[in-house]
Amino acid sequence: MSFSREKRNVVVLAGGQALFNSGRATMFLVATLASVNMLGDDLTLVTLPITMMLVGNTCGTLPASHLMQWIGRKWGFTVGGLIGVFGCALCLYAITENSFTLFNIGIFFFGIYSGFAGLQRFAAADAASPAFRARAISLVIAAGIVGAFVGPETAKFTRVLLPQAEFAGTMLAIIGFAFIATVSSLLIDLPRPTRAERADTGRPLPQILKNPAVIVAIAGGLVGYVTMNMMMTTTPIAMRVGHHFSFDDAAFVIEWHIFAMFFPGLFTGQLIGRYGSLRIIATGGVFLFIAVAVALSGTELWHFWFAMFALGLGWNFAFTGGTTLLTESHTAPERAKVQGTNDFIVFTFMAFSSMFSGTLYHLMGWTWVNLAALPMILVMMAMLVWLAVVKRREPALKSAAAE
Repeated sequence: MSFSREKRNVVVLAGGQALFNSGRATMFLVATLASVNMLGDDLTLVTLPITMMLVGNTCGTLPASHLMQWIGRKWGFTVGGLIGVFGCALCLYAITENSFTLFNIGIFFFGIYSGFAGLQRFAAADAASPAFRARAISLVIAAGIVGAFVGPETAKFTRVLLPQAEFAGTMLAIIGFAFIATVSSLLIDLPRPTRAERADTGRPLPQILKNPAVIVAIAGGLVGYVTMNMMMTTTPIAMRVGHHFSFDDAAFVIEWHIFAMFFPGLFTGQLIGRYGSLRIIATGGVFLFIAVAVALSGTELWHFWFAMFALGLGWNFAFTGGTTLLTESHTAPERAKVQGTNDFIVFTFMAFSSMFSGTLYHLMGWTWVNLAALPMILVMMAMLVWLAVVKRREPALKSAAAE
């Protein structure tokens, strides 16, 4: 594959990721607040829409991965984008009708679209040469930085744009993001898998999942995402309902959180190339711990801002490091089932954590949402130490076997 084609594909995938994350960031910010309007005083189910989005994401990952194995990345992302447009349109109708049930159905379909779009980072790995792979992955993830500002600013501008209902105009904007992303998918220039490639599936999945590197790769993405999701989904509620900050204050905090999630992608790939995936995941763990510590230390505006900023950094390092480690731990024929399984596991736990965090916030408050994240971070750090020890022993064991 020529460098020009490699570069062009990464640019197209990065553009699709920017559009997707602009819509997803907007959805994350307004979904719980739109739910408050529909639910009234009982907020037990206030994070259900985010949970439904993550359930949809989980349901979409394996089918999306296997579909792309058959029809290729380009048409796979196109199908996913059309599903996203449909889901957003249903959310728009639900908001105008004040139907919490329809809103959850619509956001479920948007979640399926997320399952497709999340594979763009793996498509970047397919498009890149081995020397460029970590950089390509990090650049596509970094494209989400566009959503850091476009998402919250879109929410502020469109919140009362349509007179029918608050956030109806916001859903119309998300439809636009999903539609443009769908059209841009047609520019992807990656060959469809051949019949021989589709027939060769590599090692059995249970055997692959026993690999310590695969276990830690999945753990890095899982802990980074679940910790981020628990704190991020409840932050707008804690700020608006619990501590009476303005909508613009909540949007400001989420804006900089999303910026911190994706900005490091501009250089994370280079850091992985220099220091290795394990050190980058560990750095993510440190940032996640800092986020929890700051969130527990107070509830002023700067506490929310600093905690969410550190949380974004932690997610990026843990998730990018985990993704890169995963791509180094399987062969090309195994990628559909390994990548799909990885995202299925990650987003299954995210879905549970989303519902759990909303209920935990309603029953016990903001402090316990943050405390619940600490054990996961500690387990991830322990697993990194375990893998480092395993890697150090491997050369010695091979040397002893040779003797």
